[in-house]
Amino acid sequence: MTARAYTVAFHGVEAREVEVQCAVAPGLPAFSVVGLPDKAVSEARDRVRSAFSTMSIALPSKRITVNLSPANLPKEGSHFDLPIALALLAAIDIIPADAAAETIALGELSLDGTLVPVVGALPAAITAAEKHRTLLCPQASGAEAAWVEAATVIGAASLAEVVRHFTGQMLIAPARPGEVSSPAPTKDLRDVKGQERAKRALEIAAAGRHHLLMVGTPGSGKSMLAARLPGLLPPLTPNEALQTSMIQSLCGMIEEGGINRTRPFREPHHTASMAAIVGGGRQAKPGEISLAHNGVLFLDEFPEFNRAVLETLRQPIETGEVMIARANAHVKYPSRFLLVAAANPCKCGYLTDPARACSRAPICGEDYMGRISGPLMDRFDLRVEVPPVAFRDLDLPASGDSTNQVAARVAAARDRQCSRFEGHPELRQNADIEGELLEQMARPDRESRDLLKRAAERFGLTARGYHRVLRVARTIADIDGVPDIRRRDVAEALSFRLVTSH
Repeated sequence: MTARAYTVAFHGVEAREVEVQCAVAPGLPAFSVVGLPDKAVSEARDRVRSAFSTMSIALPSKRITVNLSPANLPKEGSHFDLPIALALLAAIDIIPADAAAETIALGELSLDGTLVPVVGALPAAITAAEKHRTLLCPQASGAEAAWVEAATVIGAASLAEVVRHFTGQMLIAPARPGEVSSPAPTKDLRDVKGQERAKRALEIAAAGRHHLLMVGTPGSGKSMLAARLPGLLPPLTPNEALQTSMIQSLCGMIEEGGINRTRPFREPHHTASMAAIVGGGRQAKPGEISLAHNGVLFLDEFPEFNRAVLETLRQPIETGEVMIARANAHVKYPSRFLLVAAANPCKCGYLTDPARACSRAPICGEDYMGRISGPLMDRFDLRVEVPPVAFRDLDLPASGDSTNQVAARVAAARDRQCSRFEGHPELRQNADIEGELLEQMARPDRESRDLLKRAAERFGLTARGYHRVLRVARTIADIDGVPDIRRRDVAEALSFRLVTSH
């Protein structure tokens, strides 16, 4: 007797369909799983055997062989328990074989037959919708998977419920999607006293997704400014929310099936490893740069990060995706993030204060900032110095625009960009414009172009730097609501480009 069910194997954010074939044939009693399973998949036979025993289902005294096809695709994870059990139940005529063959299943089995939630329910639901199959998963994962409206999702609490459902004794109602998570209260930009130039840089960064580097003494407000950036960004669009949630689903970060429309804000510690930042490990899991997809990646104490880790950021910044290469697989994850970095001017942090600077100033500052390579520094569109705030200024009333006021200007600027990008679905913000399209969409006047050329010659701007100044100037013009770039827009963009260089 042979039966089959279906499940998925994860390759990055992609869930590839796997056929679970189960054959019960005459021979010495045995239970084997083949098809390149890892240790967790091989152990499934013991969990399945125990779950069947709890349900008083006796396995036949025959040779049971489970094949996971395609056999050359690595199979990893405990979510193979449920599809193996489903195919075996169909093979011994406990449930209809045709019903099992129309199902994509994933879930871990406890020894008593209850189903334990697993990661990746959302990508699995997308694959189920594409293959026109029903998704069967643990009840706790059902609310997450049900966000894919095109798929029918059945969430079961135990293997016994699965049997009753497929035999028609007690049908399980389709799962309903979880709640949209309420956004956390945003921190107001007016809480930061002074630092008007840095606030302006934050607004430009949010409007055009321009990478930002802040350099200043300890306690000058760099982290406070970065923490208020998410409040300036518009909520995730439905498509962006799905992309971000798929990555979070693979990491088990979706709580109670709720989808969050707030943009991610990731702030890893400077001791984080390359696998933690870029992604990798035994199962090539996504790293911080992918968890920050469509959001903000804040790297405090930027020069303190391992040099090799920082250099790996260069390609994702340009391409918006990262390729994790392993001996047996190449896994690609999206990583389109807004990079915000903060750094002290030197090791002691007080290079600009003669009364507190160390004896090695100013050489210590050159050595410290020299940890950031030129090519990486060249990828920061905005560079701003954050000076210390005087004690007397802390007693002054809040000044400047609130987070809501700045967020409204950012949203309006992004709407103008969306209108301009009609017909170019690959473009989302000004930071994405390249080549001839940049010249067409930037449209600087003669005075602006002359100023930019003189600055490029005098300060030795690279071709990348030249184009990044144009993009920032385009964003400044969008914030002001003007169709063409003016000389003042180029001048302001240059003022953010030609500081804290080395």
